[in-house]
Amino acid sequence: MSQTGVKLSVQHLSHSFGSFRALQDVNLDIRHGEFVCILGASGCGKSTLFNAVSGLLKITEGRILLDGRDIAGRPGEVGYMLQKDLLLPWRTVLGNITLGASLTHGATREDRAKAAELARRYGLGDFLRHFPRALSGGMRQRVALMRTIAAGREVMLLDEPFGALDSQTRIGMQQWLLQVWKELSRTVMFVTHDVDEAIFLADRIVLMQPRPGRIAKILQVEIPRPRAMDVLTSPVFVETKRQIMDMLYSEKTLHGVPAAAELPA
Repeated sequence: MSQTGVKLSVQHLSHSFGSFRALQDVNLDIRHGEFVCILGASGCGKSTLFNAVSGLLKITEGRILLDGRDIAGRPGEVGYMLQKDLLLPWRTVLGNITLGASLTHGATREDRAKAAELARRYGLGDFLRHFPRALSGGMRQRVALMRTIAAGREVMLLDEPFGALDSQTRIGMQQWLLQVWKELSRTVMFVTHDVDEAIFLADRIVLMQPRPGRIAKILQVEIPRPRAMDVLTSPVFVETKRQIMDMLYSEKTLHGVPAAAELPA
């Protein structure tokens, strides 16, 4: 997997909703094939950042470049998976995976064949004719991710895709996602509130602070790949988590409230 060359560049991005400043001068370069996690408290602008990169939001200031092309305000240039799977209940697994093709040009036999092969490759081959109601939460998220992958975009935005899953299912999905990411060489931006999840998945972690949302620190994760669950108890994992927790909860600027010692009696 190449880690050279900038794939996606966010440059001096700011955005306001009326008088509310949601993002302030966000600058971030993401390399081809890199896995970057965005971590921060609620209200720090993570979803606004994703909506801007996806083209769903007309930004107030700045540029968003994909392979050097400005894609600000242009939907469809990157893949975008929300926290809710948003599967269409009247479409089968195969029908949901090929939804993008159906909407853009009408799913062809080739589109369906590619989607079926993708599903079989990643453990959904026996469920192609099933409807979403017959699937577990983890399987529904797999289908949603397959739908995002099938769109063929090299950059994928994943907004807390595992947030609603139980812990055991979530761990399994994290391992599965890393396998898919490695084999397909996609560039991933991943929003999460879970520190362990961010460390386990990411090459780099972007810590954001609120009011207005901005980048506080970018942390390189110095854990070799491939990663198995035993890294969760390794000294480097524990030390990385300690650094992040200190930054998230020891610096008042990161969560936008006074430190306890500064509160009035």
